[in-house]
Amino acid sequence: MSSLQFPISRPSPPAIHLRRSFGTDIRHLRVTACANVRVQAPGTLQTGVSKEVMEAEGRFLVGTYARAPVVFSRGKGCKLYDPDGREYLDLSSGIAVNALGHGDPDWVRAVTEQASTLTHVSNVYYSIPQVELAKSLVASSFADRVFFTNSGTEANEAAIKFARKFQRFTHPDEKQPAAEFISFSNCFHGRTMGALALTSKENYRSPFEPVMPGVTFLEYGNIESATQLIQGRNIAAVFVEPIQGEGGIYSATKEFLYSLRRACDDSGSLLVFDEVQCGLGRTGYLWAHEAYGIVPDIMTLAKPLAGGLPIGAALVTERVASAISYGDHGSTFAGGPLVCKAALAVLEKISRPDFLASVSEKGQHFKELLIKKLGGNSHVRDVRGLGLIIGIELDVSASPLVDACRNSGLLVLTAGKGNVIRLLPPLIISEQELDHAAEILLGCLPALDKDN
Repeated sequence: MSSLQFPISRPSPPAIHLRRSFGTDIRHLRVTACANVRVQAPGTLQTGVSKEVMEAEGRFLVGTYARAPVVFSRGKGCKLYDPDGREYLDLSSGIAVNALGHGDPDWVRAVTEQASTLTHVSNVYYSIPQVELAKSLVASSFADRVFFTNSGTEANEAAIKFARKFQRFTHPDEKQPAAEFISFSNCFHGRTMGALALTSKENYRSPFEPVMPGVTFLEYGNIESATQLIQGRNIAAVFVEPIQGEGGIYSATKEFLYSLRRACDDSGSLLVFDEVQCGLGRTGYLWAHEAYGIVPDIMTLAKPLAGGLPIGAALVTERVASAISYGDHGSTFAGGPLVCKAALAVLEKISRPDFLASVSEKGQHFKELLIKKLGGNSHVRDVRGLGLIIGIELDVSASPLVDACRNSGLLVLTAGKGNVIRLLPPLIISEQELDHAAEILLGCLPALDKDN
């Protein structure tokens, strides 16, 4: 139940407050929306509660988001609904977060049961779900230990600190142990100051400079330049996404990742795989790096791990963990009982071999279908990806197509330089829903000709 939805049985102070704010009884709207799915076509001019919510957002929230003009009040499976009952097929998954879709019964049960038992105690004390989740992550990965955070950018901040501390710990006699980092073109690692320094898009960094110094950006996939710089022995860690999401759905080659692993082993640098977007079943493998047969020293996770609740994690080897002492890092909220119980429900489902196989099969089907239906269009340059992380590269801005799809009841994202359609459906999506999405994309392609 969202913050705009309240029980019907009796009014509550929050419901009364919302009724005053928006001039409508939100409790009544929820009933109307549930009972009248598709009463209006997607893309209809926003009125009523949707309009008032958008106007209020403009008055009360800091303007950091250029939001699409739609308000969502309910979700089920792979569908989202606005307060007026319009239905949308969700191929964005909250930016790769809702891997089990909206309202998965096992996830809801885990969350509600844990919420009624214990929600938060801080990391001053032990809690059972946190330890259980750490055990499950270790059992299903290369890692020996886990550090929990609240987001992907925080997981990368932890990896930065761990890498610096590791170099100092393993080179105690050096006045200036390796402290610099390598990152790559088209990469995205987060928006907090350390992770931002690792993110290649200059327009993300420049308003906040000076950011953390000591980061070198290299061409993604350039083995020679990466190997040469790592061999200089001043690199604390190399950060790389096995598949770049925000950057445009670019996959690393096995040769590239192998060369990074070998160079890091030779020089003592750490290899960090950022799987915040591409990990946890998205590729048809539990971990994206499994497709390459190469393991990191640290892996950062977040988006889908708790199925919509805020969580992140840095998974590390014992060698890295041995450098970390009490007080070196911490978080008040991270790894709380509620989010960890939710994550256990997600991980249990996603890690099943039959579930992962279905992701691979559906992803292959969808990519082949998109190539068949869209590949002949003059604006489509490429269709690429692995599993259910797929990009459609265009020779023009993707925004008109995104808007047209949304107006036709399909939610998709952009990536790259704004010319890539990014498709990140819930991993539970059916082939029939993927077929429907492909038809909408095909029908909306003429929108690319209107503004160009």
